[in-house]
Amino acid sequence: MNIPPDPADLILLGTIGAPRGIKGDVRIKSFTAEPEDITSYGPLWNADATRSFEVCVIGEAKGMLIARIKDINDRNDAESLKGTGLHVRRGILPPPEEDAFYHVDLIGLRAETTKGDFLGQVEAVFDHGAGDVLEIGGGPYKGLVVPFTNEVVPKVDIEGGLLIVDPPEGLLGPPEDEVKL
Repeated sequence: MNIPPDPADLILLGTIGAPRGIKGDVRIKSFTAEPEDITSYGPLWNADATRSFEVCVIGEAKGMLIARIKDINDRNDAESLKGTGLHVRRGILPPPEEDAFYHVDLIGLRAETTKGDFLGQVEAVFDHGAGDVLEIGGGPYKGLVVPFTNEVVPKVDIEGGLLIVDPPEGLLGPPEDEVKL
């Protein structure tokens, strides 16, 4: 029996995509270094830890894993899972390597420039294929998206709750309160 974890203790490893075929197979976008390793850490959970998933990878197509999930036996059941995040207990994962971070640990960090100017807090981390970007909100710049590279983000202090941004020329426009229409 799987004892549900504390949802605050979960790390996102992948997301269930569209069904494949009529027998309940699903596509999964894996965020692990080796995509098929998503099943290597034990039970996977939805975000609020109310449901666990036993996943068996059966193939790969177009950058997505093809998988079967226990007790999902038809396309309708598979369709109902579309968009579901697959999480694992943090303690099961190895600690991140030096200068590597779990995305969840970046969320909520205070963002400042190298000059100490407040930019906001990290609200989300995305990877659209060209590398990770940080969405920073709650500060003076609306819709601020920052490339998450060593050059642009030279310092990340998880324990201190801070990351430093060295904005390249043109990244920061005028603050929202200075925009004239």
